[in-house]
Amino acid sequence: MSFDTANTSASAATADAQDATPWVNAPDLRIFVIVLFFVFGGITSLNDVIIPKLKELFTLSYAQAMLVQSAFFAAYFVISLPGAAIVRRFGYMRTATIGLLTMTVGCLLFVPASASGAFIVFLGALFVLAAGITIVQVVTNPLISLLGHPRTAHSRLTFAQAFNSLGTTVFPYVGSILILGSLSTVDPKSLTGEALKAYRVAETHTVVTTYVGLALALALVAAVVWLRRNRIQDQHSHGGSILKAFELLRQTRFGWGALCIFLYVGAEVAIGSLLVNYLMQSDVLGLSAEAAGKHVPYYWGGALIGRFIGSIALRYISPGQVLAAVAAGAIGLIAYSANSLGATAAWTLLAVGLMNSIMFPTIFSLASEGLGVRAAEGSGVICVAIVGGALIPPATGALADAHGLAFALVLPALCYLVILAYGIYARRPAA
Repeated sequence: MSFDTANTSASAATADAQDATPWVNAPDLRIFVIVLFFVFGGITSLNDVIIPKLKELFTLSYAQAMLVQSAFFAAYFVISLPGAAIVRRFGYMRTATIGLLTMTVGCLLFVPASASGAFIVFLGALFVLAAGITIVQVVTNPLISLLGHPRTAHSRLTFAQAFNSLGTTVFPYVGSILILGSLSTVDPKSLTGEALKAYRVAETHTVVTTYVGLALALALVAAVVWLRRNRIQDQHSHGGSILKAFELLRQTRFGWGALCIFLYVGAEVAIGSLLVNYLMQSDVLGLSAEAAGKHVPYYWGGALIGRFIGSIALRYISPGQVLAAVAAGAIGLIAYSANSLGATAAWTLLAVGLMNSIMFPTIFSLASEGLGVRAAEGSGVICVAIVGGALIPPATGALADAHGLAFALVLPALCYLVILAYGIYARRPAA
């Protein structure tokens, strides 16, 4: 990886330090980790599909519907540091198995959620599912950095995240057919009592079928990962309270990076969650729910393409400079979409996915430079910051309720503005 000429000596010093960082050459394990990125990315993106489904069934406002994301991403706030503690106790591969089994339980909880016909029970199932995803993500981010030479960590994490984006591209398209394709023509506002409950149970059957299928697949992946549990000797810290991980926030580069993860995830999730309703507007595309849902993969597909391109570009260009450039691009696209109509408004907002592409892995790797054996702790803290996905979407939804969907996009734009500033700050290698 090369940086601008003024940073040559700093880069050399950083490279020397990176050469001394322990790493493992295990191509087969990289494949398993990439599969994990694919799985948890795809399941997370299904929220964008079930939000309009639950909004219709439970006659929710935008702000209320966004509680789906709040329940899901609140798990990152609650579970991330315990997840890092589990890594310290059991190692990466065993912890990944624990996370996958927790995800399996979360998927199976959609069965009683549907039987209850209650929105809050769906939120509980989503929280458990997200708890498992959180544990897996605490494992995968530092593990993919460990499985290869430190000099190419930025590129390798971005490449792995591309398969995360592949999941977020495939799952919403299939989910829109399985879930949104069955939106009823019955107005739930016209039903009460047992009739309303029976209607909700019947209409959520497709949701249950989808998540039970996912549970079976997750159990299979968990078994495969468990069989590989002794493939690496973990490099992680065992002593002290896991809460000491928050001491890392005193480092400006890491603390600001954690803030940017909070803002990035919040902005990305807020836009993705509103896309179906945004495209359904008569002054945008005026699509049905299912047709609008089939456009969501373009948003996540942009991230997929951008990550493959970024994994190459980051070998030659300063990651901070690339981050600043794509953040500026996201701001420009949002501004253009909010002030446009028709197809222009639709496709400029969908194109924000391309700008999102390298943000998470680049912010993560920039913030984590030099953490060494504290990498799992740093990953835990950064995963706590993913709680931005629980807080920013409801705030965006409240803006949409009050002023319309186009105006609400100003909040994600402000998030990207802070990320742009961080990219400029972190354009030089860590000292």
